[in-house]
Order: sequence, then structure tokens, then C-alpha cells
Amino acid sequence: MVGAVLVFAMGFGLPVAVIGAALGQGRAAAAALEGVARQPDAAGDIRSLLIVSLALIESLVIYALLIFFMLYSKLPMVLQQAGSAMGVH
Repeated sequence: MVGAVLVFAMGFGLPVAVIGAALGQGRAAAAALEGVARQPDAAGDIRSLLIVSLALIESLVIYALLIFFMLYSKLPMVLQQAGSAMGVH
């Protein structure tokens, strides 16, 4: 049971994080372009804020990737323990 939950979390969690980040980055870029179109004089400030916000969004995906690799490294141990608990060698 634990192995199945771990495999599901690995296979489902990272794509959800990447899709969410892509949607967030798209919305942030669209809002920045709209802001520049309305106030061309503020383009420099908007650009710097956009870069910082995109970096923060991307850092969340990097954390999700790190957790994916941590779970992936635990998978053989979890499956071995689950197999020994069920009497499978």
C-alpha cells in the first residue's frame, strides 16, 4: 500500500507542480505585458518585478523536483519492506 502511494505521488506530483508553475508564469508574463502596454514608462520596474516573481515560481518547481528525487531514492527500500511484509522474497 505504501509503495503504491509513493509511486502515485512520484508520478502525479511533479507534473502537477510543473503544470501549475507554467500556468503561473504565463499569467505573470501576460499581466506584465499588459502593465507595460498601459504604462510604458514603468517598463523597467515591471520587468524587474517580473524576473523576481518568475524566479520564485521556478524555485517551487525545483523544490518539487528535489522531493521527487528524494522519494525516488526511497522507492526500492519501501518496495522491499512491503514485499517482505507480504512474504514475497
